[in-house]
Amino acid sequence: MCLGIPGRVEELLNESPLERSARVNFGGICKEINLAYVPEAREGDYVIVHVGFAISRVREQEAHRIFRYLERIGELGELQ
Repeated sequence: MCLGIPGRVEELLNESPLERSARVNFGGICKEINLAYVPEAREGDYVIVHVGFAISRVREQEAHRIFRYLERIGELGELQ
């Protein structure tokens, strides 16, 4: 199954349109993520990430709801 995981944009790293990237925090685990598909994303925003690419923005409440669900089904360990 393919999952999109919510994460919080902590720091923008590259502002070039096709290589736009940021450090994204997934509940304590930080990874560099490509933001080319969500040019409107800014620091503090939550984004849904799939295979290293942010594919959409999401409200903070929705991101927390998804994290709770992933904890219940035991999928948060997969992020590490």
